[in-house]
Order: sequence, then structure tokens, then C-alpha cells
Amino acid sequence: MIQNVLAGFSLLGLRLFVAYEFFEAGLEKWYGQNWFADIQEQFPFPFYLLPSEINWAFAMGAELLFPLLLVVGLFTRFSALGLSVLTIVAWYAVHSGMGYNVCQNGYKMALVYLVILAPLMFQGAGMVSVDFWLQKRFSAKLTWLKFC
Repeated sequence: MIQNVLAGFSLLGLRLFVAYEFFEAGLEKWYGQNWFADIQEQFPFPFYLLPSEINWAFAMGAELLFPLLLVVGLFTRFSALGLSVLTIVAWYAVHSGMGYNVCQNGYKMALVYLVILAPLMFQGAGMVSVDFWLQKRFSAKLTWLKFC
């Protein structure tokens, strides 16, 4: 039991850290200018087919909504998957040709974010989350919650 509680708090720490990082990026997009038009052709399929305004809105929305869900631990696996897709697109479009070093806009932070998001995708939010409470409360009725 104590191991489950400690694991739950460890996953909470991961959720809070990655939520802060992505939410901060979302706020920068909210208050900033759309620079996706400059790199639109570098996006992977199917994202390069969409207008840069839609990609900007999707990225900003994901970076603002999914971190909030991660903080409370609601739809954690889905949120972590969404942020992972966002990170992979950013790695591909922006960071892939810059090497590993963060100071040269390399892919190091994208890799760090993916490593942090992996346990959240595969293990879920842990005991300290709304997902856990909902699963415990409604597990017989809502089996799909095991995948959130």
C-alpha cells in the first residue's frame, strides 16, 4: 500500500513538472505571434496540410488544456499522449536538425518531455488523481476509465 502511495506522489511530481512546462509554452503562444507559417512546410504529414492558424490553435489549445487535466489527474493517459504527439511534431519540425544541445535549439528538451510523458501514458496518473478516484468509484460501470 505504501508503495502505491509513493508511486502516486512520484507520478504527481511528473504531472506537475510537465504540466508547468507545457502550460507555460501555451501561454507564450496565447500572448505571442503565430510563427508556424515560417515552418509550416517542415511539419510532418498530415499537419503540413493544415493552415498554420489551425496548427497554432491546436498546439496552443493542447498546451493549455492537457496540462490542466494532468494537474488534477483527469484523462491522464489521453493528455500525455496528446502532448507526446505535440512534442514529436515539434522535434520533427523545429529541433531535429539542430543537434542535441538545448542552447542550439536542439532536441534535448523534447526528449526529456517524452521520457517524462511515457510513464504517464503507460501507468496513468497513480493514486493521487481524479482518474484513480473515478476508477475506484465507478469501476464496475465505466471500464473505459482504466485507459484514461
